[in-house]
Amino acid sequence: FVAVLNPPQAAILAVGAAQETPVALDGRVEIRPLMNMTLSCDHRTIDGATAADFLRTVKTFLEEPGLAL
Repeated sequence: FVAVLNPPQAAILAVGAAQETPVALDGRVEIRPLMNMTLSCDHRTIDGATAADFLRTVKTFLEEPGLAL
């Protein structure tokens, strides 16, 4: 889904359910859990590059939880 901002929110993260999805890896197909995340931002308060960096960090912590320690 797409999250809709309600003032005075600056950003909101929408997180979908993880689903088993076929993924091509090294010339073969594997089933991997994939999850969609969407970040809606008010660009008056948050720069798009900063928002992208935040999503990249969340992705990294979800893939490697030990890094958050």
